[in-house]
Amino acid sequence: MTSVPPIARPDSGSLPTQPATAEPPFGVNEVRLSARQWLVTFGIVLACALAIPRLGKRAEPFPTGPDYRIPYALSSDYWLYQRRLEQDAGPGKILVLGDSVVWGEYVRRDGTLSHFLNQQNGGPDRFVNCGVNGLFPLAMEGLVTDYVRSIRGRKVIVHCNLLWLTSPKADLSASQQESFNHSQLVPQFTPRVPSYRADANTRISATLARHVDYLAWTDHLQNAYYGQRSLPQWTLAEDGGDPPAHPNAWRNPLAPLRGGIPQEAPRDPARGPESHRHKRWDAGGGEPAHFDWVNLDNSLQWGGFRRVIQVLRSRGNDVLVVVGPFNEHMIAVDQRPTYRTLREGVTSWLKSNNVHAITPETLPTEFYADASHPLTEGYEVLGRRLFEDMSFRAWVSSAP
Repeated sequence: MTSVPPIARPDSGSLPTQPATAEPPFGVNEVRLSARQWLVTFGIVLACALAIPRLGKRAEPFPTGPDYRIPYALSSDYWLYQRRLEQDAGPGKILVLGDSVVWGEYVRRDGTLSHFLNQQNGGPDRFVNCGVNGLFPLAMEGLVTDYVRSIRGRKVIVHCNLLWLTSPKADLSASQQESFNHSQLVPQFTPRVPSYRADANTRISATLARHVDYLAWTDHLQNAYYGQRSLPQWTLAEDGGDPPAHPNAWRNPLAPLRGGIPQEAPRDPARGPESHRHKRWDAGGGEPAHFDWVNLDNSLQWGGFRRVIQVLRSRGNDVLVVVGPFNEHMIAVDQRPTYRTLREGVTSWLKSNNVHAITPETLPTEFYADASHPLTEGYEVLGRRLFEDMSFRAWVSSAP
């Protein structure tokens, strides 16, 4: 057998080998920041998060005017609501805060309570419509606590709608899970809301959005311009065809911003005297109903309403509460004493806590659209009755 020649080893002139213990070199795509560089990066991100929402307010036109109310489609745009109050709630204004009764569910914007209060007052814009559609007291608490912080030293009318005490379901104290509006505004952790069964991620996200202005601003963009979708969801949205197409996939994502903040249509087919919905509550054969009234001592909504009053007053606001008027014609005769006892309990608490309160008489039955919402004529009568009340006129004319 022939012997295999030995393998030649590199001589002293060959390239040195890399020691086995040496640190591997950086890859071409690897970036490593020092502690100081991380601090600078964090500072830049924080500055952008603080500055962008403020710059957005300056760059985005927001025309309002007499009888303005947040459009129905933007009821969950709390950043826009906050901006509206900062823009329009001057020292001489009186804010009218409440749910869809204040907002005006069945009427046009010139048929709301604030409109007729302005009419009685002889001016176009003293009373500001701060109603939000579907804003029950537990949600109002979140809105006032986290989005109405700038309102201090003002006169505020708060509407107390006893509709939210008509059942454990409306009170959100029922044990079964419920789907409801403004879930982001309810207490996420405490007090516990039995009907609210969101997971931890949803609760934490809602809490952050209420305290981080940048997150509230991005929610505003989604609500106002992208159909309540995130930008990836908007880009991949289908058109409903068969086969489905994705018309936004090739659109400029900034194009929706050019249209500006959506405005309420001057003639909403779902609201106003010409609307098919603008009719008395018993026009279709409706009859008085029995309600599963919730006791005040056990009511989550009543507890939320009390805290709303306390927060507003702690900020130096002069608060007046208008209780109802609930559509008593719609309550079964044998239950009306129960309703009146609840109403007296509400007014008693307000009186004992030195809160200005007015309980208007029940309107004529033909002026109600349902259990709590007046029609246009009902709001006009209610506005006139409030100004006929000497204590109301005295409160309006007094200094905050």
